[in-house]
Amino acid sequence: MNKDASKTDLSLFVASFRRWRYKLTYANNKCLFSYILLAVSLIRDAFEGKIQYLQIMDELGNVDSGLFPAELTDDKLVEMLKLMLLTRNADQKAVSLQRQGRSATYAPSLGEEAVNIGTAAAMRKNDIFVPAFRQHGVYFARGLPLHLFYMYWMGFEEGNMIPPEVRGFPMSVPVGTQMPHSVGMAFAQKYKKTGNAVIAYVGDGGTSEGDFYEAINFAGVWRAPLVIIIQNNQWAISIPRSKQTAAETLAQKALAAGIPGMQVDGNDAVAVYKATAEALKNAANGPTVIECITYRAGMHTTSDDPNKYRNAAEVEEWAKKDPILRMKLYLTKKGLWSDQIEAQAVEEQKKLIDAEVEIAEGFKPDPKSMFQNLYSFVPETLDYELKDSEANNFWQGE
Repeated sequence: MNKDASKTDLSLFVASFRRWRYKLTYANNKCLFSYILLAVSLIRDAFEGKIQYLQIMDELGNVDSGLFPAELTDDKLVEMLKLMLLTRNADQKAVSLQRQGRSATYAPSLGEEAVNIGTAAAMRKNDIFVPAFRQHGVYFARGLPLHLFYMYWMGFEEGNMIPPEVRGFPMSVPVGTQMPHSVGMAFAQKYKKTGNAVIAYVGDGGTSEGDFYEAINFAGVWRAPLVIIIQNNQWAISIPRSKQTAAETLAQKALAAGIPGMQVDGNDAVAVYKATAEALKNAANGPTVIECITYRAGMHTTSDDPNKYRNAAEVEEWAKKDPILRMKLYLTKKGLWSDQIEAQAVEEQKKLIDAEVEIAEGFKPDPKSMFQNLYSFVPETLDYELKDSEANNFWQGE
């Protein structure tokens, strides 16, 4: 073998290998670079959402005229204020009756009147509402006789038999359980093509329940004509809003179900009305969640003492945002309200309330009702108990 030739061949081989290794390395780097670019291109925003907040009337009764609903006439605004006053006066009477031992445990609505009346004022004649247990003003605005309201809180289920013309479900005390019912009713309206919508009410505590999530999920899937009002009064009994969820808003929970959500100043009856009216108009296209920011000025129920878990400074700060106060300020500036008008309205309302309480206290329930309203038929064992009770005059004596 020629040594010089061998050296030449070896040199050519080494040089060729170096060129091949460079090309291979370049090619691999190029593939790696392309892969990185591909991976980067796959990292993108999968979802983007936001929650808007609406206020039209501030704490001093000043309004944003550009946002003010044109259909809210002076007469309508005065009517809304009178209904808010009726709600508060009837509420105070119910607390008084409980304290006197003339009624059972009661859940006040003090400070939350704008949510009740603002939403009720936006409802159309045939819309249906599904309440929790603090929507007293909604019932009053929809025409529920006050004696039925007092009968219910005195412990008579007959008071919870809502007249058909009121278009409302019975009160629901177990937290959140009304929500699946509301979406079922809304789906029924869609299925039957009635054109009606359903408004469901739930507290901030209720949004932590599974029933709430199941309801908004089905509402979103079915595009049900449902408006969900979250009555965020900052407290679920003694649990503050901050300890219920890390979510910045409660309204944003709707976004996970594919539902639009928004926040409203819940002590501004005009803003509550506007948001609800627009949601009802859009209900044919699907549901909406509205979080109304308000405050439970009183106790959770009359068996609760809020002084044990919240401070007076917080209550005083929210008192400045009182929903009735700001509405009175606004209407007074417009020359539509005065102390004299208020005094006359309150006097008339208290007379009505006293008369309705008298009717409620005069109610004598039929003992048979405890047997008749449990089942669609009377089982044999229950029938035996019923006959035995009747034979003994329900142990009421002569």
